[in-house]
Amino acid sequence: MEYYKEEEIKNIEKARDIYDELPKFCSGFFRYIGETTSARTRLGYARDLRVFFNFLKERNPDFKKKEIRDITAEDMNRLTADDLEEFLEYLSYYKQNDKERFNGEKGKSRKLSAVRRLLSYMYKKRLISGNPGELVDTPKIHLKSILTLEPDEVSRLLDIVKSGEGLSPKEKQFHNLIAARDTAIITLLLGTGLRVSECVGIDISDIDFGTNGIMITRKGGNKVIIYFGEEVEAALYAYLAEREEITPLPGSENALFLSIQKKRIGVRAVQKLVKKYSEMVTTLKKITPHKLRSTYGTALYRETGDIYLVADVLGHSDVNTTKKHYAKLSDENRRHAANAVKLGRDES
Repeated sequence: MEYYKEEEIKNIEKARDIYDELPKFCSGFFRYIGETTSARTRLGYARDLRVFFNFLKERNPDFKKKEIRDITAEDMNRLTADDLEEFLEYLSYYKQNDKERFNGEKGKSRKLSAVRRLLSYMYKKRLISGNPGELVDTPKIHLKSILTLEPDEVSRLLDIVKSGEGLSPKEKQFHNLIAARDTAIITLLLGTGLRVSECVGIDISDIDFGTNGIMITRKGGNKVIIYFGEEVEAALYAYLAEREEITPLPGSENALFLSIQKKRIGVRAVQKLVKKYSEMVTTLKKITPHKLRSTYGTALYRETGDIYLVADVLGHSDVNTTKKHYAKLSDENRRHAANAVKLGRDES
């Protein structure tokens, strides 16, 4: 699991760089949550809090004359619920490093959550006398319908990945070098519902063809075994036959999926290859690795009707998350149930 150690170190270093930009009292907050959160989570909090303190300096008269690093806990005592509601409005559109930023319901909710957690810590440690975060409502998130590929689109996608049909002349020059790899990646995503970060982190030693299982590391660092079927098995075998002929660069010797540069393939590269092939299947749907995950989850739920199984296989920590996303399918199942039981005797 060298990949995950490397990613953890990178996230720790990135977060520490941001800590140095934030008010000094924030260091205590990050130490406080250090044992219960991953480095990736803390990095997310640091980024969101940086946006918040930039907002205070730009828009709040009480903070305009202060450098962010010099903001004190006493200054935070002046915050009100109105300030946080203004922050939510600010998040709709602002500029950061000369780049325009937009936030929808999810983005606003996440950033408000980071601020709330900081204020809750400060209140608990008696650094502030009140907690205005408790007085602000979380933006309501309206769930969108799940976007997935239909079975014929899945078949078409896999055919294109294998054949290279529709690729530009330049892309076709490299296709024979990556066809088996790309087929294995997309088949694995479609056949297991893995997150793209879980996919790129797989080492060759994580795969056991005796049980058709793969050891993966979930969000939060938990290690679990997921299982794959015959189609995934065939795609992996075909790729591994080519993978054995490649000499990876130092540091990527154990990586399952390699880039053309012979390094462990990254998340961004997988996102790009999914986009490249899927655009030849459908121009109406914006297909990402996460949509391939949703395609698998939808197929599994339709096949089994077991929402708890779907939640477990997809690695959702809360089954209610799964229920929300697959509510429409649950409604379909209930409609089918209406005619599943016959009352009375058949008169025919």
